[in-house]
Amino acid sequence: MVRAADNGTVAPEGAEVRTRQPLPPLATVPPGRRPAPSSTGGGGKPAPRGKRPGGGRLYVIDGIRILAALMVAAHHYAGTWRADRPGNPVWDRPVSDIMPTVFRFASYGWIGVEIFFVISGFVICMSCWGRTPRQFFVSRVIRLYPAYWFGVLFTTAVLVAVPGVWERLRLREILLNLTMLQSGSAVPNVDGVYWTLWSELRFYLLFLVVVAMGLTYRRVVVFCCVWGAVAMLAPISDLHLLELVANPEGAWYFIAGLALYLMHRFGQDLLLWGILAMAWLMGQLELGDRIVQVEHVSGWRGSVAIFTVFLLFMVAVALGYTDRIRWKWLVTAGAMTYPLYLIHYAAGTALIARLHDTMDPRLLLVALIGAFLLLGYLIHRLVERPVSRLLKKGLDTSFARLRAADKRT
Repeated sequence: MVRAADNGTVAPEGAEVRTRQPLPPLATVPPGRRPAPSSTGGGGKPAPRGKRPGGGRLYVIDGIRILAALMVAAHHYAGTWRADRPGNPVWDRPVSDIMPTVFRFASYGWIGVEIFFVISGFVICMSCWGRTPRQFFVSRVIRLYPAYWFGVLFTTAVLVAVPGVWERLRLREILLNLTMLQSGSAVPNVDGVYWTLWSELRFYLLFLVVVAMGLTYRRVVVFCCVWGAVAMLAPISDLHLLELVANPEGAWYFIAGLALYLMHRFGQDLLLWGILAMAWLMGQLELGDRIVQVEHVSGWRGSVAIFTVFLLFMVAVALGYTDRIRWKWLVTAGAMTYPLYLIHYAAGTALIARLHDTMDPRLLLVALIGAFLLLGYLIHRLVERPVSRLLKKGLDTSFARLRAADKRT
């Protein structure tokens, strides 16, 4: 029996695309001459180039999210080194003996984590542009917590009903998990995939500083460069607090997403390509470290190839080459991603341990993933939406009272 502490992924929310804007032109005006009207508009602010075809949502991002979630789910069920050990508690024998082809592909599914981190950087920057810190805080709370609370309770209930694979946590540890801050208190996760939420929260905290200053092209670029430099130096600094804040394992994936969004909003330039290239170089090193330290089942070359193809595809997304993809069903698929991530791992492997002798293992995988996709959709419709509305209303009221109290003092 093992504790729920394996790696997983998190899926950021979908968001609407802001209008792509050019950077101000690099031009000089002769002395004594008034500048001619330009496309940058008044006040030196970039002017819109015009709406994208079919509105503003990047539907393809939702497609990438659900694909990454399916990669991670397949990896956790049939591609980890834990599931490939003789006598393992999930399949009872090496999964590579049961499904060799499935195992070969699923062993690379963990890269969905890195894909999600890049998408998170892109989407958070996109959704926060023009927002206040209060709006940023409220949007993160109502997005993350409703489905997460359900996931903690659901996973706990399944592990109580189906024991034998994962060790149940003590009640006080389960209750602390409801804060999403358990990693900061050295308390185990109810489900091992929640480790990525800790990485996401640290990214939000850092990016909140830029949001408070007001998002601009220059400030986001400076943030990427400063954070990247600190993330590179933190591991050799022997300063645990610096390493905790800098998050060197995930920083460059988020930075890649931020750079890609700047490409999307303002167009490409050499500086953004340089940041993205640096993110790729640092990312390939982290991929190799993760294979050696955690995954043990896949090769560095294959992992880097998948990550490279993904980044190139994201460049195509950022530059508008996928704008014609406007399939409405992708929005629904994207909405299922976060709930699926929260509930699939510990509960799913516990169910596999109970059911693996009752049907063909491939059929079991398909049925299980399909069931969790359906449950994810129900969580989105019946839990996320109504609870998010209530939370938003309550938080907006609370912040309004704070403003009113400040005016009276």
